[in-house]
Amino acid sequence: MKHIFSFGFLTAVMMIALMPCTKSIAQDDEPIGQNLHVRCIAFYNLENLFDTIHDEGKNDYEYLPDGGMKWTPLKYESKIKKMAYAVSQLGLDVDPRGAACVGVAEVENIGCLEDLCAETNSQYGRRYKPILLEGPDRRGVDVGFLYDTVLFKPTKVSGYELKAHYADGGEIKTRLQLCVSGYLRQDGSPEKIHMIVNHWPSRYGGELSSRPGRDTAAMLTLKICDSIYFREPKAKIIIMGDLNDDPFNHSCASVLGARKTRDEVGAQGFFNTMWLKLERGIGSLAYQGQWNLFDQIIISEPLMNEQLESGKWCYWKSQIFNKPFLTVQEGKDKGTPLRTHKAGVWQDGYGDHYPTMIYLYRK
Repeated sequence: MKHIFSFGFLTAVMMIALMPCTKSIAQDDEPIGQNLHVRCIAFYNLENLFDTIHDEGKNDYEYLPDGGMKWTPLKYESKIKKMAYAVSQLGLDVDPRGAACVGVAEVENIGCLEDLCAETNSQYGRRYKPILLEGPDRRGVDVGFLYDTVLFKPTKVSGYELKAHYADGGEIKTRLQLCVSGYLRQDGSPEKIHMIVNHWPSRYGGELSSRPGRDTAAMLTLKICDSIYFREPKAKIIIMGDLNDDPFNHSCASVLGARKTRDEVGAQGFFNTMWLKLERGIGSLAYQGQWNLFDQIIISEPLMNEQLESGKWCYWKSQIFNKPFLTVQEGKDKGTPLRTHKAGVWQDGYGDHYPTMIYLYRK
């Protein structure tokens, strides 16, 4: 199902009333107890996961065998193998089954995700299936969703198209916002979760001049959440994606209203699980020697405030998956993500973003 929303570029500040709330049982730095079930929900920007065949209507010429990147089947297969290994490792720190759900970005088509799932499942014993809806992005990349067929059952998939314009009047053609609703399973007691996968407009032309595009994208995300809350006032919502903004930027902090600390979150508000990590100097991508945390995971107040005694899924903690195998080990880029390409040169790496994750737990 595809929805289209149109917004102007007037700056909108969403004022969310602050109400007292009870903190969740566990804090980010606390170990998990015994006799608890854990689920990992992750997001990963796959950095230009293109196949080697031209898709009609897509600007994928750079990623063809005779294109600028000389994107041959050998390179594509290597990329799939590396992405599969990285996806297979998500969540293993706490759950041997890995991540239950993984939102992804910068994927050309469903075929790429099918190849990724096939490799991950055959080589690492996973059970992933992909979801992807084609959007209007100028480069032809989309967001997608991988789910473990035993741990999660999707029941509704919707794509929301952003209709917006640049300051010069040109139309912004960007990725759909993908909303996947379904049930997180555990011992016959499934619980409904809504996940919205995003890849907001880039900072092309500069952060300030491109800001309205991301502000408008945040308005669309908020509208999706409001529609869910209208039907389910206690909805558990997870907003994930490459937002091309940091947690403190206007789109996230003011328009969407995602708060830094739990104490600040009011009824049906949002908690940014990544903000404090960035303040500690931990990011998901590096640009010109500075860390950013564009790959955010934001959760709704009902999920944040769920109590362990309820027997339902509660928020436990967040993580930036910056493992050594994903990281440059020497040279001037040491300590940053090991990319597929840099300055047009094939690095045979993973991607320019680290994955981000949250963990949910329940009795």
